[in-house]
Amino acid sequence: MRHVVQARWWLLFGLLLCLPFVQAHSLHAPADATPSAIAISELPPEAQATMQLIRQGGPFPYPRDGVVFGNYERILPLQPRGHYHEYTVKTPGAHNRGARRIVCGVVPECYYSDDHYRSFYRITEGR
Repeated sequence: MRHVVQARWWLLFGLLLCLPFVQAHSLHAPADATPSAIAISELPPEAQATMQLIRQGGPFPYPRDGVVFGNYERILPLQPRGHYHEYTVKTPGAHNRGARRIVCGVVPECYYSDDHYRSFYRITEGR
């Protein structure tokens, strides 16, 4: 009986060690799906302000603005790591960064998410 309990603990320990190597896959969209488009003028005012900061190169209000976005959800077109960078879109009433983000490759290739990467809209210049 003691050996069975020990074996279970080792199995659990081994599985926990493997967790960081498991890649997340989206249940919301296949890897080759193209996000719907949204015009800059249709974005919330806070997202429009964030786009303006991205275009002028900052300064950004959040310390994590500009960090590499891993695209682990695989909703955006697949690119080498480091291609995408994320920026926080202020959420009125939120006491933290909130769920809204803009993710950009080479500007003007930018995407808006209002649900913390569960879905994206390709940002277009159109009105």
